[in-house]
Amino acid sequence: MSKFNITLINADRAKAMLTEYKEQRKNSIPRLAHPGRYILPDYKLTRRRAAFKIVKHTFLTPHYKSYVAMDSDNGHTLWFHNFGSLTEALFWLETGLKISDTDSHSNYTEWADKHAEKITAFKETLRELKKKQPTKKKAK
Repeated sequence: MSKFNITLINADRAKAMLTEYKEQRKNSIPRLAHPGRYILPDYKLTRRRAAFKIVKHTFLTPHYKSYVAMDSDNGHTLWFHNFGSLTEALFWLETGLKISDTDSHSNYTEWADKHAEKITAFKETLRELKKKQPTKKKAK
């Protein structure tokens, strides 16, 4: 069984990718250093000034059980969206559709049923990564 060609990344890596994309936008033919498909868990893109600034008015903010999906597979453009579900983020990265989009060839529920084992394996990978990360204690 093949796995999804999607990589889990951390906030530092996502920030670097987004700032690189911003710098590359002025080039007539941008070439991103790390093309591919990525998911940043426990963060969301927002327009509030509560986090560090990335693209003109876009900010990366910690948000539990939220996912930012980033697609730069073509090496020139970085597409990114917020998702409340890891399965929805995987669906968008694999098909290019959101769950509300209609397409005659693919729909969210059929896709999720067909790829249930891969989705479960990806979720397990995410759980393992979270267990390996050291927990941060709040300073008093």
